[in-house]
Amino acid sequence: MSDIMRLCDVIRETGYAIHRYHRNGHVEKIYENALVNRLRKQGLEVQQQHPLQVFDEDGALLGNFSADLLVENQLIVELKAVRAVVDEHVAQLLGYLRASRIEHGLLINFGAGKFQIKKYIINDVIEKF
Repeated sequence: MSDIMRLCDVIRETGYAIHRYHRNGHVEKIYENALVNRLRKQGLEVQQQHPLQVFDEDGALLGNFSADLLVENQLIVELKAVRAVVDEHVAQLLGYLRASRIEHGLLINFGAGKFQIKKYIINDVIEKF
């Protein structure tokens, strides 16, 4: 657990530095590219717009989506550039975590005047088929 917490700390500190430099007012893609650039410079493996599939209980493919970032194959990062995070943003990240079977996620908002980040953990996604 401490490795994932250290990874979250690195992302939090890097995101905060980006927010201090660029401030709010850019589109989400600018912050996404900045975070990818800075995390890769720190030696982290970051996959941008990582494709994930959603399956029904019978195994039928229901659709695809892209997580903004997958860091070190163990953390989904969903980015926003909005005035305020709403329940739909949280639901989106939780859906990504369930579908990917990844336990940890961060929701980061660069759009508000104050940098916002929140960690989410889903423990029940580890069950095997």
